[in-house]
Amino acid sequence: MTVPILPGEHVDDLQRNHLQIIQNPKKFCFGMDAVLLSGFAAAGEDARVLDLCTGTGIIPILMSAKTDAGHFTALEIQHESADMARRSVLLNDLQEKIDIVEGDVKEAGSMFAAASFDVVTCNPPYMKGDHGLTNPGDAMAIARHEVLCTFADVAAAAGKLVRTGGHFYLVHRPFRLPELFAELARVHLEPKRMRLVYPYVDREPNMVLLDCVRGARPRLLVEKPLVVYAAPGVYTDEITGWYGY
Repeated sequence: MTVPILPGEHVDDLQRNHLQIIQNPKKFCFGMDAVLLSGFAAAGEDARVLDLCTGTGIIPILMSAKTDAGHFTALEIQHESADMARRSVLLNDLQEKIDIVEGDVKEAGSMFAAASFDVVTCNPPYMKGDHGLTNPGDAMAIARHEVLCTFADVAAAAGKLVRTGGHFYLVHRPFRLPELFAELARVHLEPKRMRLVYPYVDREPNMVLLDCVRGARPRLLVEKPLVVYAAPGVYTDEITGWYGY
């Protein structure tokens, strides 16, 4: 099957299992946060996985190579991103394993059956509102800022759609941890594992990875720090392994 590549788009090698992804740099390209989340998240054999705010589908595509999950559903509100995700799925011959659904996270609870997923993942917009944005409708602004959804919307969707005992994995910014914990508690998602991500060993953390379990008892394991760079332009051994090089 010939998969069309539109003007402005290019195909990137994901360095794992010969997987590729279609992206448009003028719209939005996946970053380190998506790669780290795909490495942090787990899905058991035949698990049903839902990825919220999937963008161009990077997380389900990468997780299809590293897990034995049975099926992935990926939800994205932006038409152009969803279209690139669908074509990337076809490009990798994953159409039997990954479904791309165009829709709003705020409506996810009515789009899918309650407690119908074993795992939910999300790399949500990090920044609050559209403060300081010159064009809140821009694709990059929507991906980075809470223009079309808030973390409360994401947590509500995950809390409704993951089964009791199921996992919700997310990546976010450490400065919002108090708010994240409060919203997760409201929907009975209990943070069980947390890992802070540092750009360099002597810098402050700029990302946090969370593994939350629906209906679990309070007890949080803080894992050892994850350091991205050993030197400028040189990944640490652990990051190199996560990337799959």
